[in-house]
Amino acid sequence: MAKKSLVTRIGDADLRLLRIFKAVVDSGGLSAAETELNIGRSTISKHISDLETRLELVLCHRGPAGFSLTEEGARVLEAADDLLGAVTRFRVEVNEIKENLAGTVRVALFDLCASNPEAHVARSISKFNDIAPAVQVELSLEPPTVIESQVIEGQLDLGIVPLNRPSESLDYSPIYGEHMFMYCGVGHPFFESDQGSITLEDVRASNYVGISVNSPNLRIGQQLKLRRSAKVQSEHALTILIMSGSYIGFLPDHLAEPFQARGLMRAVMPDELHYRTQFAIITRKRPEPTRITQVLRETLIADHQQDGSLQT
Repeated sequence: MAKKSLVTRIGDADLRLLRIFKAVVDSGGLSAAETELNIGRSTISKHISDLETRLELVLCHRGPAGFSLTEEGARVLEAADDLLGAVTRFRVEVNEIKENLAGTVRVALFDLCASNPEAHVARSISKFNDIAPAVQVELSLEPPTVIESQVIEGQLDLGIVPLNRPSESLDYSPIYGEHMFMYCGVGHPFFESDQGSITLEDVRASNYVGISVNSPNLRIGQQLKLRRSAKVQSEHALTILIMSGSYIGFLPDHLAEPFQARGLMRAVMPDELHYRTQFAIITRKRPEPTRITQVLRETLIADHQQDGSLQT
C-alpha cells in the first residue's frame, strides 16, 4: 500500500476550503450550508472534494443517507478549528499592534531649542507620548550633517536641522525658526566699545568662530568674508568660545539672552549683523518612514502650525 504524501504547506486556498468544510459541518450538511455560504450545493460539494484531494483523506459521507463525518474528518475538523482560530487571533493581534503603536523612535536635534520660544519640541513629544505611550523615544544632539546622513542611512528615524542645502534623499517639513545675531564676550575689544564706532572691516579683522558643518552659520560667515579662527560643531561650544572674550560669533538671540542679562555677552552691530534660520523636520524618502515616525512628524507639524511658529 502506497504511503500518502504529507501536507507540507497551507496556503490561502487551503484556508478557504477548510472554512467551507467547517461551515458545512456547523450547518449539518451541504444543503443547509448553501444559505450560510451563499453558494450552490454542487459548488460546495466540489470544494469538499477538492479539500479531500488536497489532504488525501475522506472527510465525510454525503448522499441520500445524509451527511456525516468520517473519523479522519472529525480529526481534521478539530485541527481546522485550531488553525482558523490561530489565524483570527493573529489578525486581531496585528490590528492591535497597528492601532496601539509600540517600539522605538530615534530622534536627533541640532543643539539647543529648549530656550527657543518658537520651538515646541518638548510639548510635541508630550502629546506624542499621549498618543503612543508604548513607544520609547531616543533623543540626541548632533551636528546637522551627522543627522542628515544618519536619517538617510536609517540610523535615525527623524531629525530637526537648520535648512541650508536640502538633500534629494530627504523630505523636509519646516516647523520653527530663530533669529541669529553677532555676539562678543567680556574681555573682547568690542565689549566696551561704542557700537557706532565698530565697522564691518573691524569685524572682519577679528577672530571669528563659526559652525564648521553644512549650515546657514557656515554660509553667512563665508558671505560676510569673516576670518574664522576657530570652528565648532555645536552652539554650546560656540557659546563657550564667545564667552572666552577671544572670539565673535553668531548665536540665537534666545540662547544669548541670559548671558546678556548677566553682563557676560553683548551683541555686535545688531542692526546689520543678523539673519534668520529656519528649522525643518527631516525623514528619508525611501523606504517610507515607519508609522511611529509618521505620527511623531505629524504631531510636531500640527503643534507648530497651531501655535503659528511656521513663519519664515
